[in-house]
Amino acid sequence: MKVEIFTLCDAATVDAAGKLNILGSFDRLNAREAPVIHPQCALAIKLRFERVEEGQKRLRIALVDQDGTAIMQNLDATTEVRFHGDDPSTTVSLALNIQQLRLPRFDEYSIDLAVDGRQEASIPLFVKPAQ
Repeated sequence: MKVEIFTLCDAATVDAAGKLNILGSFDRLNAREAPVIHPQCALAIKLRFERVEEGQKRLRIALVDQDGTAIMQNLDATTEVRFHGDDPSTTVSLALNIQQLRLPRFDEYSIDLAVDGRQEASIPLFVKPAQ
């Protein structure tokens, strides 16, 4: 399995054909005061699987601070990896919406992706005072 896309963004959708649409990818929030409440965002994820990996996969997204403390409840999802024709690999695209993201202080946070219990990717989220 390979993580092709894992990004925090303003919005994301997956159309009926499986195409992932991403609007406004970011890794930084600037605010006047903490806690910072970000009203709406999404995680856009595109994973590539080899034929031997066909079947159901469990995904877990965790948002943690620098000490490893969870900032929000983990997002758990399942997806089915299916192949069409004789393609040697296939992708699964997901768009996970997050409402009212609360970040308690100015800090560096980490958004972590695990697939079937194995850590596969991590992206930073920097929350800084507005200049």
